[in-house]
Amino acid sequence: MSTAKEDILGRIRSSLSDHPSPAEPIRNYRRTSKLSKEATLEMLVDRLIDYKANVFYATEETIAHRIDELLQDASRYVVPVGIKESWLPEDTARRSRIFDAGNLKKAGTLSTRELDSVNAVVTNSTVSCAETGTIFLNTNSDEGRRAITLVPDHHICVVKEDTIVELIPEAFERIDYKRPVTMISGPSATSDIELIRVEGVHGPRTLDVIILQ
Repeated sequence: MSTAKEDILGRIRSSLSDHPSPAEPIRNYRRTSKLSKEATLEMLVDRLIDYKANVFYATEETIAHRIDELLQDASRYVVPVGIKESWLPEDTARRSRIFDAGNLKKAGTLSTRELDSVNAVVTNSTVSCAETGTIFLNTNSDEGRRAITLVPDHHICVVKEDTIVELIPEAFERIDYKRPVTMISGPSATSDIELIRVEGVHGPRTLDVIILQ
């Protein structure tokens, strides 16, 4: 007696017997942007703000001051080991910086409980898609492992202008799929059956994006 699975697969094979090759796709998706860099940046910022992220601008000379402002009263914040030291503000007696090794076999990797005790995280990013307002983290040394961007309640994410693209296919080309990929579209949020928005459910309640010019 054949199983339901075998019946279904048999019918599929029978229906494809005279058409072994799939038909040409009806839609031809765009794979290359024709927008200017300025228009692409404007689109990304518009999407991020619509998703309730906060967007700021900085240069290599001003980014440390901007991050210092965004950390505000945070007493402890975590950064991945590969992040540029020049991006980070000088620590004071009221604030401590914690480097996360990002590998459970190395000393300096924070546990989930330890991550829960820090106020914020600062990371870089790999690529950002303007069309969907999505920031991609690829577990690089300056982005860290996924846990450090999900547990702290405040994520400060640096987006370099030359990593911004318009389309999803363009973003996918810059991703290394041998490493975990985290996609961020605004702060973590969900809605109940009455569409009441609740933020900070599955990740940071606050997302600050710094466009590095």
